[in-house]
Amino acid sequence: MGDTLEFSDIYQEHKGSWNDGRLRFSKQTVVYKSSKTGKVDSIQAAELNLAHWRRVCLGHGIKLGTNSGHVYKYDGFRDTDLEKISEFFKTNYKLEVMEKDMCVKGWNWGTTKFSGPLLAFEINDNAAFEVPLSNVSQCATGKNEVTLEFHQNDDTEVSLMEVRFYVPPSQSDERQDPVEAFAENVLSKADVIQATGDAVCVFKELQCLTPRGRYDIRIYPTFLHLHGKTFDYKIPYTTVLRLFLLPHKDQRQMFFVISLDPPIKQGQTRYHFLILLFSKEEELSLTLNMSEEDVERRFEGKLTKNMSGSLYEMVSRVMKSLVNRKITVPGNFQGHSGAQCITCSYKASSGLLYPLERGFIYVHKPPVHLRFEEISCVNFARGTTTTRSFDFEIETKQGNQFTFSSIEREEYGKLFDFVNAKKLNIKNRGFKEVKGMKGKIDEYSDSDEDQHDAYLERMKAEGKIREEGNESADSDGESDESFNPGEEDDDIAEEYDSNASASESDSGEDGDDSDDTKKKKKEKKEKTVKVVKEKKERKPRKERKRRPKEVGAPKRPMSAYMLWLNASRERIKSENPGISITEISKKAGEMWRTLSKEDKEEWDIKAVEAKKQYEIAKQEFKDSGGGAAAAAAAEASSPKKESKKPAVKKEEKKRKSAGGDKEKDRSVNDSFKSKEFIETSEDSSDSDKKSKSKKKKKKKEESEEEEEAAASTPASSEADSD
Repeated sequence: MGDTLEFSDIYQEHKGSWNDGRLRFSKQTVVYKSSKTGKVDSIQAAELNLAHWRRVCLGHGIKLGTNSGHVYKYDGFRDTDLEKISEFFKTNYKLEVMEKDMCVKGWNWGTTKFSGPLLAFEINDNAAFEVPLSNVSQCATGKNEVTLEFHQNDDTEVSLMEVRFYVPPSQSDERQDPVEAFAENVLSKADVIQATGDAVCVFKELQCLTPRGRYDIRIYPTFLHLHGKTFDYKIPYTTVLRLFLLPHKDQRQMFFVISLDPPIKQGQTRYHFLILLFSKEEELSLTLNMSEEDVERRFEGKLTKNMSGSLYEMVSRVMKSLVNRKITVPGNFQGHSGAQCITCSYKASSGLLYPLERGFIYVHKPPVHLRFEEISCVNFARGTTTTRSFDFEIETKQGNQFTFSSIEREEYGKLFDFVNAKKLNIKNRGFKEVKGMKGKIDEYSDSDEDQHDAYLERMKAEGKIREEGNESADSDGESDESFNPGEEDDDIAEEYDSNASASESDSGEDGDDSDDTKKKKKEKKEKTVKVVKEKKERKPRKERKRRPKEVGAPKRPMSAYMLWLNASRERIKSENPGISITEISKKAGEMWRTLSKEDKEEWDIKAVEAKKQYEIAKQEFKDSGGGAAAAAAAEASSPKKESKKPAVKKEEKKRKSAGGDKEKDRSVNDSFKSKEFIETSEDSSDSDKKSKSKKKKKKKEESEEEEEAAASTPASSEADSD
């Protein structure tokens, strides 16, 4: 047997929710640390006087009692852990672990027993359930009834609101009412806040950031009372987890942060942190509302009746003595400006990030506290807006991510050294340099290369295209060397068919134009050609060659599911009237999955038979020459497509040779035009009318000349005969 026993995944009940953690038994102490809050429960071995082993909902549990009356319960053990724990307790604690059974009869009539902070409801000396009195928020009495109300926990899905006990009248003791006696026992241990008596001290008009406003803080022996103009809050000291005293970056103010669990509530808002802001210059003389003997006995020299000093020192000193917790201050970290914090943004609000010795805390909206134990890894990410800042990302073991953005790049080296010294897991390790910040920023900017930014790449590509266009317009000599007029004309004619005739007509008019106009045309053509070539850079898609369908080939066989579906489709329609086709397939898939192997075997046999028949039919089809005939038909069809092109060329030659026919075709085409064409192109219609009138005049002149020639020829022939 070793000196210690350690168990992981041990649960402790806290106001209706189970918090996991680690439990360690050593020779001197029993220590439990919660994974959620980091709170540590330490029990001295000399104070233990009770150890019960019980069967509970989460396996097995152990109940420990102390001489001071405190009870601690831990669940989540295995059945085999009993031997190790009992032997360890006998050897080191001289205490025997007793097995205690719980009553599971379900009876609601029994006896109540108050043992320390627990109210136990027992049936035949076996506990049915136990109520921690620290969870009771209110106790009300009736004629024969006591009602217990409980504190609510936001982390639980279901909460216990109240429990009512019926207390029968007692005939033996008439002096004291049993209902009142029951209520007094509950209230003596319950967490009921009653502002009775005078406050120890009062701090007036303190500036509070969360919840926002100015509050009078009244310090009572067991709780803290915040009194504002609108709201009042009563905070028991048992709910205080940690205290922080943090200097502001301007070195003129101080933050005093109180971490709370459970948080204070205002409607649907939860305040897990109470943040007070003080000025360093503000002084205060404080007198406690207690006698010097009471102060000495209660606080053991930590406080005196009369004190004076800075306001933040007085508040922190009083809170530390009453809560009995240490105050956490920043460690050895110093930023680029010499401050112990870093200016950053979290969730669209600016604040301060404090690297502590055992975690990070962000102040103030919303406040965040992250312990190193719950951090899985950290990441230094590139700033989204500018390169002069970076983001610091923290990922917890629960999968939550916290991003602190807009951190100045000068803070990078200090923060990286701090994270590295604390041995935190860094995602993008390996880009730090010891020399100046320039090298760090250059390498740091490449830390996010694995994330593809499509928008950024698109903007870069468009910028390159603009730069190339500007360079081609500015430098004439360079563009003339790479200029190929033949390729340009082809590209333009293919991309813009309407400009094909214009490019041909330009070649005939070159002799009349000057050199300046040629250069201008050349520059315009270069720009258009580059746009066309960029568009043509896309690779054409490869067409898939489909196999020719064999005519008369047998169809492929159906699977077992399809055979079953065809046979069951009508039955599914009748059982589900109005069902759609897609819903039929979904329903059929669900029914097929629920079928047993014996039912599916019938359709598997049918599918095998159908496949055999398909193989036989396919072989017969091949033997009869069906496949060869289909291939021959496919080969015969391919040259016909190629023979169409020369036929088209022959027709074009005939049209060119027959000039008269072509003019007739043009006149016919010109005479017929659609309504949309006439409305959109008025200029072209006017030109067509002019061409028509010219052609009519020519025809009239030709006909008149023919008539004159015909009249003159017979006269000449008569003269010759004479």
